[in-house]
Amino acid sequence: MPRASLAFRHPAAAPLAVLAAGAAGAAYLYGTNPHQPGHLLPGCPFRLVTGLLCPACGGTRMVYDLLHGHLAQAWLDNRALLLVSPYALALLGRWAWEGLHGRRWQPRLSPRAQVAVLGLAVTWSVIRNVHH
Repeated sequence: MPRASLAFRHPAAAPLAVLAAGAAGAAYLYGTNPHQPGHLLPGCPFRLVTGLLCPACGGTRMVYDLLHGHLAQAWLDNRALLLVSPYALALLGRWAWEGLHGRRWQPRLSPRAQVAVLGLAVTWSVIRNVHH
């Protein structure tokens, strides 16, 4: 098997690719204000089709505001996503750590936890659209 294909099979390849893509996206977003029209950022397909805010709507604006140190504005952009961001970053960090140590890691959610996450996402969507 060619050496290059072996590198992509290393347990650290996927988390490092996600980290690199996230860093590239953050670098682009830093200089692109999603609060202003005329930028080259994708819109929310759910909102485009339904006219409603999805659970992640405001996420791009939230990240932009965090990158610029505007925590209060990030809170207004998407409270739920801001609150779960540290958990998501911890999961990404653990995935990268395990991969760099040659171990594959895949978090598992119990069916009960999956229902809870889905329930929270639906509840947040309803709240955002009622108060929007």
